[in-house]
Order: sequence, then structure tokens, then C-alpha cells
Amino acid sequence: MSETIVITTWLDREHVEQIRTMNPSVEVIYEPDLLIQPRFPGDHGAEMPNAPLSAEQEGRWLTLLKKATILFDIDRRYAERLPELAPNVRWIQSTSSGIGPSINQRRYPQRMPRTIITTASGVHAIPLAEFAAMSMLMHSRRGLHMMKEQASKRWERFSGTDLSERTALIIGLGSVGSEVARISKALRMRVLGIRRDPKLSSEDCTLESVSTIDSIHNLLPQVDFLILAAPQTMETQGLIGKRELHMLPKGAVLINISRGSLIDEPALIDALTSGHLGGAYLDVFSTEPLPESSPLWSLSNVLVNAHSASTSDRENSRIVDLFCINLKRFLNDKPLLNILDPEKGY
Repeated sequence: MSETIVITTWLDREHVEQIRTMNPSVEVIYEPDLLIQPRFPGDHGAEMPNAPLSAEQEGRWLTLLKKATILFDIDRRYAERLPELAPNVRWIQSTSSGIGPSINQRRYPQRMPRTIITTASGVHAIPLAEFAAMSMLMHSRRGLHMMKEQASKRWERFSGTDLSERTALIIGLGSVGSEVARISKALRMRVLGIRRDPKLSSEDCTLESVSTIDSIHNLLPQVDFLILAAPQTMETQGLIGKRELHMLPKGAVLINISRGSLIDEPALIDALTSGHLGGAYLDVFSTEPLPESSPLWSLSNVLVNAHSASTSDRENSRIVDLFCINLKRFLNDKPLLNILDPEKGY
């Protein structure tokens, strides 16, 4: 059976050609005039919609979706109807890692039972881990204070601190959390981890200990930096609430590079305004875009980032490399990398 790949997200021509060279017998369809136009490198239209297709364009696009046996990404414009619009698709490669909740909400596993869905797990590990490292360094060296002083043109010396021997607790030790652990160790920090499977490889000397989520209340009082890198699942939703925040030592810092639903946001705001938390460096929020009315915008000990910590101008290269590895596996009936487990949600 010949395969037809339809690329549903914006790529540079060089990346399209990279896919085409993988196997001459595979048809690769790329029609950029029918796609959501990117706002920045690595943009895959997560906050669409933009200009809708004309009737003629939509007719062309729906014809291509019907023809596809492989999809490079999910077109957000047609995500709700995708199982019916693309009945021949046997494999979808997502450009995102955290697609489990949306896939389950749309009941793809039930509506597309013969379709494999793979995630971009690992692609965003480096930029997300670097954001976490930046946040810890900014806080210890008082980066937010520096920015305020510079804006006021005020010259007054001050003291910061350093990260050596500070304790970081990372919740979620997938590709992102593991990379955060590696960088934290390089900064001479004490690194603790929480994950579903507490087994620690004998070769991994990055983490002092790895525990299950049941141990969180024993670990929180030891923590200087709490870093959330876990996927959104039934287990993790609302994981950090008022009780957990107040179990942290006074002055501790929270960094969220996972999903906003992991935190009770009103409780977080209270902990920040009361002075119990020393700061929060947030890439994700319970409502996105973050409403203008949110107090988080104006708190002096908070860094608000517009869910952009994972983006990089090198993202598409990494995703296409992953796709090409998986395409070779798919064509040779080998197990694919990063297959989504709907029950786990990642």
C-alpha cells in the first residue's frame, strides 16, 4: 500500500524536502497557502484561528485530508471532525507533547481505533529546561529586581545568593524533567525527583532520590525550588494547592513548565502576595491567554511568560528529525517512538 503524507502545519521547504528524500515511493503533500500562517519560528497555530479558507481552498484541503494515510500534525481548524475528514489516516505525528487531554476529549482513540498517534516528547526538553534554569538563576541573582532598578535608572548595590547546595524538587521526570535535573546538578544543586516509577537507574547520579507522588508532603518542606514538569493527567490536576504551597519553606520558589491545571492558581496568588512564596516563574496558566485582570501580571515576584518556554527557532528541525525516524520505522513495520497512551494521557 502506498502512503500519502499530508503536512498540516507550516514547515520550511528544506524540512519538506528532508521528508521527501526519506522514501521516493511516499507521496508528500505540502500546500502552504492552505495552512495557518506562523507568527514565529516553530509556531504550529496553537492559538488560531486566523483567516479562514475560501470555499475553493477548503474544498482542496478536505480532499487532501481524505487522501492522507499519514498526517504531520493535527490541523486545529478541523480537529473536532478529523476522524471523519481523514478516514484513511493510520498514523498522526503531533508537533506537541501534551496532547493527551485534547485527544481524549475528542475521543480519537474510540473514533480512530486503527490510527497510531505519536507525540513530540523530547523535542522541547532543552528549551524548557533552560527556562527552568534561567528562572532559578534569575531568582538567586535577583534578576527581577535588576530589571526594576534599570527601568527606574537607579544605581544601588544589593546582595543576591547562589544556587550551590540549594534543593530542587522536580515533579515529572520525563525528557523535560530529566533535562532540568541534569542542568540543576551542573549548578551544584541538590536534586530530588518525583515520578510514577520511582526506580532509579544505577547509572543516573543526577538525582539524590526519586519518589512517588505519595511522598510529596514529606519532600516539600525541604525544597527551595519546586519545578513542575509533569503532564496533565487525572493524577496531576490540582496537585499543588493551598496545603502544598504552605508546606514549602518561606521564601521557596515555584516554576511551572507543565500545565496551569496542576496548580490552584488563587492559592498560588495568595501565597505570593502574603510573602510566603519568594517567587513564581510561570510559563502556563489555568486560563490562556492570561486574563488582564489576573494579579499575576503585576506581582513584583512573578515572571509571566506567554506559554513560550518550549518554543525555539530549532524546533521544526527537531520535530522533522523525529518524524523521519518514525517514518522509517512505520514503513518497515517497526514500533514507533513516542506512541501516545490514552489511558496515561501522555
